[in-house]
Amino acid sequence: MKSTSFSVFKKFFLSTGVLFVGVLFVFWQSFGVLGVNFESGKVLGLTDKLIISQERGEVEQMEEEISVVGGNARPLIIKNYLEKYKSPLLPYANLIYELSETYGVEYYWIIAIAQQESNLCKKIPVDSYNCWGYGIHSKGTLRFESYEMALKSFAEYLNREYFKKGLGTAELMMTKYCPSSNGSWAFGVNQFIEEMESGDF
Repeated sequence: MKSTSFSVFKKFFLSTGVLFVGVLFVFWQSFGVLGVNFESGKVLGLTDKLIISQERGEVEQMEEEISVVGGNARPLIIKNYLEKYKSPLLPYANLIYELSETYGVEYYWIIAIAQQESNLCKKIPVDSYNCWGYGIHSKGTLRFESYEMALKSFAEYLNREYFKKGLGTAELMMTKYCPSSNGSWAFGVNQFIEEMESGDF
């Protein structure tokens, strides 16, 4: 009789144990799918989890953008600006930044003057690679073998003939670079610089 009672109790506990484990498993899986916000104690549905995932992605993207701006965003600005205007100088975006560092000339001068003079190299004398209009006059046209050589020459020229001589604004630069202008040259250059600096392009 005792053996029979024990057997019954054993089966009962085994059945109860299996049932408990099953319920626990289902409960755990439900929380795994739904998720729990432990700060609020709220059970989160799939939609909530997707929203949270999206928000985290946006925060990570924002942190990345802040990191770029807080660090050195200039190479990216150069690339995006040249890409926006479909300039032939796009492959030389990194070189423009490097030259600006080498000669202590802000990158935007190289680009803004090219924008003012040749629509960023889209309107230049044939086979000249001269996007800045300097050395182009009635006696001839200053030509280069490539955009790379032209960029290196212009960055050095800009530093030597303008910034080292105190002509560090578009208005002062215009008096030597384009003295016949009624002010539109400086206005255009400043406008392009503002576009790059503000990112509004």
